[in-house]
Amino acid sequence: MRLYRSVWAAAALLAFPVLGYAATCTTQAEMLALDRDALVAAGGRLSMAVLQQDEGALRAALLPAEAGEWDGIRDTVEQAGPLIKGGQIQLRNLYLLDATMLTAPSDTQFFCSNATGSLTVTMNMRALPPGRYAVVLADAAGAALSGQIGLVLAWGGAGADTGWKLAGLSVRPGTFGGHDGVWYWTHARDLARSDQPWSAWYSYDAARYLLLPVDFISSPNLDKLTQEQGQVKSGTGNSPQDAFPLTLRTGDRTWKIESVHLEPTLNEADLGVTYESTGVTDPAAQRTEATSVLSALLKAQPALRENFHGFWAIAEKDGKKIPVMELPMAQIP
Repeated sequence: MRLYRSVWAAAALLAFPVLGYAATCTTQAEMLALDRDALVAAGGRLSMAVLQQDEGALRAALLPAEAGEWDGIRDTVEQAGPLIKGGQIQLRNLYLLDATMLTAPSDTQFFCSNATGSLTVTMNMRALPPGRYAVVLADAAGAALSGQIGLVLAWGGAGADTGWKLAGLSVRPGTFGGHDGVWYWTHARDLARSDQPWSAWYSYDAARYLLLPVDFISSPNLDKLTQEQGQVKSGTGNSPQDAFPLTLRTGDRTWKIESVHLEPTLNEADLGVTYESTGVTDPAAQRTEATSVLSALLKAQPALRENFHGFWAIAEKDGKKIPVMELPMAQIP
């Protein structure tokens, strides 16, 4: 069972704590026409290759330095199929990143401001080598799951092959159950006002996940979402995240839940529940134990049942995590 979707390939470009600042960002509106046209062409071509599942074209465009990441990129392309099938590629945003002033690979932050400086999008890249890069965000308009694509491009090649190369790929749904990130954000606010802090907290997580196809971008909009989420408190004055580890009793049994997180593997608003297992190894016994844990959590937080699709059960024993199963809410007693 594959529990975690590999939605971001090319690990060298993941978001991480920031150390380097010798870098600049140019937004789409501020680019020279030549640069903008080149990025529109490259981003459109590679997004279409993802839509058409054209692994040959994507591999041919891969930055040589990322050759070792091809298996992850290929998996991402295959998993993207249901998210973008039937859609039409529409480019959303282009960003041109100049890190040529770096002297060595560095954790690097880019500030991407509009002409007036009134809006700044921030990008964090980990262990970024010196060079020129671009970020392209695209949507598969009309796709059933409103898939969205994030591309990181790097300027590379030699001679006639010089141009924008694929350095990273991320694909996410734009909706869960027909609802987009804005809907989940609004829903989270409503839940917070109606004193359902757990459902509100994870609805904010769902909103954040659906609003962008990548994790390394922050914006004033997302900062506002995070600030709102941080104000969600339970009756004890703490946030739901402060509740862990959480001990629950059912009859003569005690269960310890280590964490709960948004789990979008099935492109649904599911929650992953990691709990301390008794160590049972028989598959049937594992499922029975998992069902008991999930049932206990729903009894403690009943509002989760109506606001999320289901639970993923992840057993933990002696530091080892074992995915057990996924259950829709309707199948949990």
